[in-house]
Parts: sequence; C-alpha cells; structure tokens
Amino acid sequence: MEIINPILRGFNPDPSILRVGEDYYIATSTFEYFPGVQIHHSRDLAHWRLLTRPLNRVSQLDLRGVGASQGVWAPDLSFWQGTYYLLYTLVTSFYCNMYDTHNYMVTATDIRGPWSQPIRLSGYGFDPSLFHDTDGCKYVLSMVTDHRIPKKYAGRLVLQQLDAVTCAPLGAAKEIYAADPIYLEGPHLYRHEGLYYLFAADTGTGEEHGQSVLRSASVWGPYEMYHPSYAVRTDPREAWSMLTARHAPDHPLQKAGHADLVQTQTGEWYAVHLCGRPGKQRNAPDAPRFPNARRYPLGRETALQRITWAQGWPVLANGTALPDVTLPAPALPPHPWPLPPAMDHFDAAQLDIRWQTLRLPLGETELSLTERPGHLRLFGGDGLSARGSQSMVLQRVTEPHCDMETVVSFEPALFKQMAGMILWYDSDNYIYLHLTHDEQLGKVVTLLTAENKRYAYPAGFVPILCGFPVRLRMRVRDGDVCCSFAVGQAEWQPIGDALDVTFLSDEACNEGWFTGTMTGLCCQDLTGSRLYADFDAFWYQALPLDTMDER
Repeated sequence: MEIINPILRGFNPDPSILRVGEDYYIATSTFEYFPGVQIHHSRDLAHWRLLTRPLNRVSQLDLRGVGASQGVWAPDLSFWQGTYYLLYTLVTSFYCNMYDTHNYMVTATDIRGPWSQPIRLSGYGFDPSLFHDTDGCKYVLSMVTDHRIPKKYAGRLVLQQLDAVTCAPLGAAKEIYAADPIYLEGPHLYRHEGLYYLFAADTGTGEEHGQSVLRSASVWGPYEMYHPSYAVRTDPREAWSMLTARHAPDHPLQKAGHADLVQTQTGEWYAVHLCGRPGKQRNAPDAPRFPNARRYPLGRETALQRITWAQGWPVLANGTALPDVTLPAPALPPHPWPLPPAMDHFDAAQLDIRWQTLRLPLGETELSLTERPGHLRLFGGDGLSARGSQSMVLQRVTEPHCDMETVVSFEPALFKQMAGMILWYDSDNYIYLHLTHDEQLGKVVTLLTAENKRYAYPAGFVPILCGFPVRLRMRVRDGDVCCSFAVGQAEWQPIGDALDVTFLSDEACNEGWFTGTMTGLCCQDLTGSRLYADFDAFWYQALPLDTMDER
C-alpha cells in the first residue's frame, strides 16, 4: 500500500497527529470557519475521513468580528489516561502591533465529544501544545510574540508546568529557546529513549517554511538544535531544517513544515506536516504584498512522511530534507473508508459534515432542511462583507480541477436580494454566480467578482424567466473558472468569459493569508425581509490533474 501526499487535500494546515490504540487522528486549523478544528480519522495512515469538529457550540467558540485568517489557529491534540486534550489559539486581532492570541484547552472522554467548555491558558503567543511526561507531569509549550520595536527576539519558546489534575499553572513559565535571527513556532515535545525532543516550525509559513528539531536531557533544557549534514543554508535567518523545500522550487510539495510525530503500534515512525501545491500563476511584480509570489489557491494542506532515527535524531527516511510525494504505508492492515458522495441532496436532518459556516452557526432563522424536504433553504441575510452571521454554507476546494453545480429556486423582487453559488476566499475576494433582480430586465443571472475590494460584474446581467428553478455551474480548470446556467430543463448557457480563480489564494489576498479556496451556497436580502432561496442539491466533483475536458 502506498501513501499519496497530500493526505488531507485543500485547506487543512497546522496538523497535530495522535494515535490511541489502533486509531489515528489529525487536528487542523479552521480560522474564521465554524465549527472549529477539523479532526480526521484513519486506521492505516493512508485513508482518512473527516470525523468531527469539536468546537461546535458558540459558548466554546464565538467568532463574531474576527478578521479573515484569524480565529482558530494551530490545534494540538493529545491523550492521557482516558482523556483527550485539545489546545488551540483564538486570534481576535493580528494585523496590528499587539496581537490578541488567547490560548485555550478543551477535553473529552470520546473523540466525537461532547467536548468541555474552554479553559483559558497563559497567552504568551500562539501555537500552544501539551506534553504528558512519563511520570504524569504535564507541560504546556508556546511561542512568544514580541510587539516591541525593534524586537528583542526573532524566535522564543516558553514551557510551563501544569497541575496534572486541574491543569492550573504550577510556577512561572520558563524560556527554553531564545535566538536571533532563527524564528521558531508551532512547538511539540516528545520523550524518546530518555531524551526530550523539541519539534518546531521555522522560517515563516510561506515557501521558506521548514521544520527544526532540538533535544535535551532535561525537559527544561538547554536544547541543542540538530544540524543535518544535508541542510542547505544561504541566509543566517534560515534554520537548520530537517524538513523543507525552500531550496527546491520545482518540488511539487512546497511550504513544508509545522510537523508533528507519531509512532505506530508496530514501532514505525511518521510525521505529519503542512505543505502547499503551487499553481502556475504568480502575483504581479508590483503586488502590494508578496510581489511575484506563486499562488496556492488550495491553501496549505497536510502531508505525511516516514521517519527514521539516525544518531539519536529523527530524520526523513528518504535521507534528504525534501518531502516525499509518495511513500510506503506502515505495516498496518489497509482500512479504506467509503468515499463521500459527490452530490448532496440535502435529505438528511443535518448538514453533511463537509459544510461549514462563517464565524457562527446558522440557526432556524437562517437555514432549514425541513421546511421544504430535500432542499436546503437559506433565508436572505447580511451582505458578503458582514463579520457576524451570513446565510452561507461552504466546503473546501480540494483539487485544482473541479466542478460545482446546484439547482436554486429563488424569485427576487429587488436588486438587494441575491442567491447562488460562490467561490470564496474571504469577504474581500470571491466569485459569485447568482440570481437577482434588475429594474429594467426583471429576474437576471449575473457574476459578481471581488478582488481585494475591487468589485465588477464582468458578464453584465442576463434576463431569465421567472417561476422556474435555475441550474448554476462552475468549472475550474488550470487556474480559470467558467460559469454557466440553465433555466428549467433548457440547455446550458455560458455566462461571461473564463475568469482567473487563482487570486483566491494566501499570496494574492491583502488581508487573509492562511486559509484556502472554499465553494458553496449563499443568500442575501439587504432589505431585511429575509427572502429565502431553496437549493435542491449541491454537486462537487474533484477531477484528476490531467482533466482538461471541454469547458
């Protein structure tokens, strides 16, 4: 059996992996999307299914007002004596001098929940993780942010002991790593053959990203950094990364770093890490942020690597710093899961687990699966720039080639009433294929694009008949999206020309820079009348990379 990377495809960054018996779990960041934290499940490390999202109550997670790419960062998943522990950061302000990064812990006795109310932890920075030592002692690690100008540290990590029962802090946090100019974050601690190993992400989150490892005879340090013989350093700010693609720009997996270790029940070692698959398109040379940078519309994803131990250090089994695209699976029985259906008919009592909402859950006044059985009814809500609740459901785009299709019944009477299908990065960046009303033309179908708050209707307004359901379709190929519609049982009609979709990426968006492209359904009624739209189905199909069929 072979593992093919990425194992979690499309917007699944900052992985934390955990084995409990024969079960493996990976937790990833969800930022401004609700419910918070994705947990995937596997029994063979090759096949994964989305199992649960533990932060599913507003009393646990209230994201009202958070900006793009803020919210839930870098979850850490662990297990000790029958209890699961989940640590995470809730970021409420970041694009400023003083970051607000609140760290929390929730617990559960079943991975599916229910999970407890959050316990507030010390907030030196972000990326907290929990280490359970073999003697029962607990420690929380964190990186430290520095708002001073100039900063005193490029990278700084602290460790604090917690009460083994209450998780209350025992004594002050102590610095275990302070360096200039090497920057570390995303720390995890392990104990192996009597030594303590500190894993930490290094050198940012873009194409310079990497993974460092340090070790010590004491949990409190001092820690020495591993200097692999194969490490390439061309700048003193680079770490001695045991995993990175920063010097291999043609490698298919870029941004490799933010890793976490796991040992199988058969004694093999693996590491999960985030990565990205670059597209062909780049930012303009004069882009205000990241000029000429490659674009990653799928966001940062999760990959898996085989680990061996060499002279007391964990290293990639391939003998290099480069992540493998394919690798042998561990000696475990294959355990594939049923593939989720491409078509969601909205027949269930609850939304499929693939769907998320922005910042808050949608209640009965925004969403219904019962008022018209077999349909998703969305009541028109606030506009697409709202940072509270929006009548929108979204799921991840997982491949650079994909098709989306829906059927919507919607009879707008005003131009302020809209409903349709969307490709979404954040409130400033999206492509919206939708129905609305025009004073002269009546009911129309149109495209609205937003690129860093530059808004356009590139296809104008096409009049259509009232009283019929309308099919909407988006086809993404090689960085472009082509849109079309059909009224009732009529033939498909294209609307507008192909549009560049790659601006929906971390590198191209001016505010957000940590998520990825989403797709889904939404409805707005800016009059406050809550006119609803009924969606008969939603179809999302990821396609092989060599798919370039007729658009």
